[in-house]
Amino acid sequence: MDKLQLIKNKIIFKKEDAYNLLQTWRFKEEKIVFSNGCFDIVHRGHLEYLASAASMGNKMIIGLNTDASTQRLKGPTRPINDEYSRALLLASLGFVDMVILFEEDTPYNLIDFVQPDILVKGSDYNAEDIVGYDIVKAKGGEIKTLDFIQGFSSTGIIKKIQREG
Repeated sequence: MDKLQLIKNKIIFKKEDAYNLLQTWRFKEEKIVFSNGCFDIVHRGHLEYLASAASMGNKMIIGLNTDASTQRLKGPTRPINDEYSRALLLASLGFVDMVILFEEDTPYNLIDFVQPDILVKGSDYNAEDIVGYDIVKAKGGEIKTLDFIQGFSSTGIIKKIQREG
């Protein structure tokens, strides 16, 4: 199998398609880490954040907002990159095991489906306010927050391009 196909195989368009693999990982007692976002323009801050999250367990799953949900959250000019391009980029990272697209505004139903052992978000959230906190806590899992790297944001990059463009 070629490398591109290996990357594409990590992308899940319907969460039900992930069921068997999740069951296998659970049977093998793999520690599943989950984070989510739009990841519109992937930058250093995203990479360091995701790599740190992935190091907390054995399997890293990213819940990726679809184009429609990104637009609802970020506004009519977003996303810059379409959902397949964003998913392909994230899936190409060696420490990412699965990228699941979700249409809703929050990943609550996806988190309920995945049942991660560790839920990771940025430290701009209080752990108790993170979507899915109740699900992960109820199963005895952990909620972790990671600090952002100052000066790196998709919105900041877009504004810089607009100023200099």
